[in-house]
Amino acid sequence: MDVANSPWLWISVVPVVMMVLIQAGLFLRRSWKNGKEMGLSDEQLTTGLKTGVISAIGPAIAVLAAMLALIATVGGPVAWMRLTVIGSLAFELPAAELGVSQLGYGFGDEGITETAFATAVWTMTLGGIGWLLVAALGTPHMEKARQKVVGGRDTLLPIVTAGAMLGAFAYFVSGEITAGAPETASVAMGGLVMSSLLAIADEKEIQWIREWALGIAMAVGLLVGMGIHTVAGGGW
Repeated sequence: MDVANSPWLWISVVPVVMMVLIQAGLFLRRSWKNGKEMGLSDEQLTTGLKTGVISAIGPAIAVLAAMLALIATVGGPVAWMRLTVIGSLAFELPAAELGVSQLGYGFGDEGITETAFATAVWTMTLGGIGWLLVAALGTPHMEKARQKVVGGRDTLLPIVTAGAMLGAFAYFVSGEITAGAPETASVAMGGLVMSSLLAIADEKEIQWIREWALGIAMAVGLLVGMGIHTVAGGGW
C-alpha cells in the first residue's frame, strides 16, 4: 500500500478534485443567476440553497463511510478522487472488489500487489465512463425531449418533471423495500417522518422544518434500520 498512499499519487489527484469543486461553484453561480431571471427572490434562492446543503448531509456521511472501506483496498488518494467524481457506493465498492478479485485478492486484504491495485483503479475508472458519456451527450437534448413529451402544453411541464423525480426515487427505493425488515422499516419510517414534518411545516408555516425535513427523515430512517438490524438481524 506504499504506492497507493504515496505523496505523488496524492498530488496527482488534486487537479481532479479541484476541477469538481470549480464545476460545483460554476453550477451554483449559474443556477443563482437563472433563478434571478425566473423571478425568484433572494429569500427563495437562499432557502433552496440551505435545503440542498442540509439534504446533502446524509448522503455525504454515507460516502464518507464508503471512503473508509475503499481506502483499505485502493488507498486514500484514489478513494478520495473516485468518491469526489462519482460518489456512488453502489458502483465504487463492487468495482474495486471486482478488480482485485481478478488476481485472487479480497476486498480489504492486506498486501495487495501493485498489479491488483492498478486493476482495481482501471475497473473503477473505465466503468464510470458510461455515466459521463450519457451526461455529456444526453443532457443537451433533455429539454427537447421534455417539450416533446408534453406536446407543447407548458402546464404539463411541472407534472412531468415531478413524475420523473418520483420515478427516480421509486426506482432506488424499490430494491430496499423488499431487501429485509430493517430496510423496509427504514424506508417506511423515513417516509412517515418526511410526510409528518412537511404537514407540520405547512400547517404552522415553519420554514426551518421544511428545510430540515429530508435530512431528519433520512437520519431517523437510518437509525431505525440499524436498530432493527442490531436487534433482529437482517432478512425477514
